Amino acid sequence: MSQIVTRFPPSPTGFLHLGGARTAVFNWLYARHTGGRFVLRFEDTDTERSSPRYVAAILDALTWLGIDWDEGPYYQSQRLEVYRQHLQRLLEAGRAYYCTCSPERLEAMRREAMARGDKPKYDGTCRHLGLGPGPGAAVRFKAPLSGATVLRDVVKGTIAFDNAEFDDFVICRSEGTPTYNFAVVVDDITMGVNTIIRGDDHVMNTPKQIQLYEALGAPLPVFAHVPMVLGRDRARLSKRHGAASVTEYRDQGFLPDAVVNYLVRLGWSCGDQEFFTRAELIERFSLEHLGRSAGVFDPEKLLALNAEHLRAKPPAELIALLRPFFRELGIELEAGPRTEKIVAGLAPRSKTLADLARQARFYFQEDFAYEEEAARAHLKEEALPVLTAVAARLATLEDFQESALEEAFRAVMAETGLKLGKIAQPVRVALSGRAASPGIFEIIAILGKEATLRRLERAIGFIRRGGKAPPVTGAGDRKMRKGLDAEGCGG
Repeated sequence: MSQIVTRFPPSPTGFLHLGGARTAVFNWLYARHTGGRFVLRFEDTDTERSSPRYVAAILDALTWLGIDWDEGPYYQSQRLEVYRQHLQRLLEAGRAYYCTCSPERLEAMRREAMARGDKPKYDGTCRHLGLGPGPGAAVRFKAPLSGATVLRDVVKGTIAFDNAEFDDFVICRSEGTPTYNFAVVVDDITMGVNTIIRGDDHVMNTPKQIQLYEALGAPLPVFAHVPMVLGRDRARLSKRHGAASVTEYRDQGFLPDAVVNYLVRLGWSCGDQEFFTRAELIERFSLEHLGRSAGVFDPEKLLALNAEHLRAKPPAELIALLRPFFRELGIELEAGPRTEKIVAGLAPRSKTLADLARQARFYFQEDFAYEEEAARAHLKEEALPVLTAVAARLATLEDFQESALEEAFRAVMAETGLKLGKIAQPVRVALSGRAASPGIFEIIAILGKEATLRRLERAIGFIRRGGKAPPVTGAGDRKMRKGLDAEGCGG
């Protein structure tokens, strides 16, 4: 075979969901793996349901996933002349004919066949009448009446279809628009597509398409029909299983590499490996390892894989991805060593970008609220001597590196006779508002001397007022939102 050419042909009648995204990913990966070409086209001849809004949404989703295309996007609605030319070829070759049977005649034909216990299909009334074009005339393909049409599929194996089971199907409607099976074959022939990876819900369309390829004198592409993605109940994946449009996962804070990784593993394997970088997927993807059993969508597995990708990504690369989530919190995130350190400390504790942003909020906003349970457990009367001793000790420090901070806390331990945990927990809540956070020395080093002392004094005041917070002024917020690089990280 010459250069591999794959394609992704969504219908812009809705948003891009996981099943369609997986099809796009498989075709894109195979093109990239083989050094081939990946074609994008929109099957938008359904004018009532197709919308530019969905075109834009699909393009947005593909771009977020990192799926680029070498040709297109093409639009079927702009290719009607191409379909007319190929339709004329079939008519002139005697492989298609005009049909003027009315909808009422076709419905009566269907009912009569069902009454006889036969399969409802067209009876060939117009097959030999030699009709020409005219009002209400559709064009039907003159299908073979005997023999078999054979599909040799990379995933499904060889499937033979009895031609007697098929009828002369419509390839051009009476108003002049091509039907799906005809348009897709013409598109794939004229675009040079020679490898088609798609869901196995298209298997029953394939014999009709094979017959059209043969009638048009074109070589057959390689077909690979992959099993559909199912929910945990083994039913076809839908919103009730937690499946959302691709851009919803983006908005929830998933990484595109994680979503691509997960989609590929829903139907392709490479040993027992679950985590793949994008480069590894491009290097290893092949048709031979496409699965024959349906992949089951598990939101928890996707979340776990996303957390793994979050941990693996360099903090500097995460900053740009995090900005929209910080912006939702009213924070303009700036790049720099301190921000990278914050991200590095929280990435192992986070499952999504949104989760990481929420956890990092305390670094940027001083007037945060204390978690009720954490304050009740740790910001109480007996914590006053601890917080006061820590504040006094830190006030004398010039070096705010973690090693110096550890030494200061050891001195407080010796002074109070308390273990580190009894000291660190009230300090942690004072600095972050939470009982769980990155390491206490890491937090202090990042916040710096001034911010740390302000927060300790705030917590001391909170305890002395009997657990009542002072009015939120926002002044601290404004200072911190301008960027942490003004202070902190060792003073």
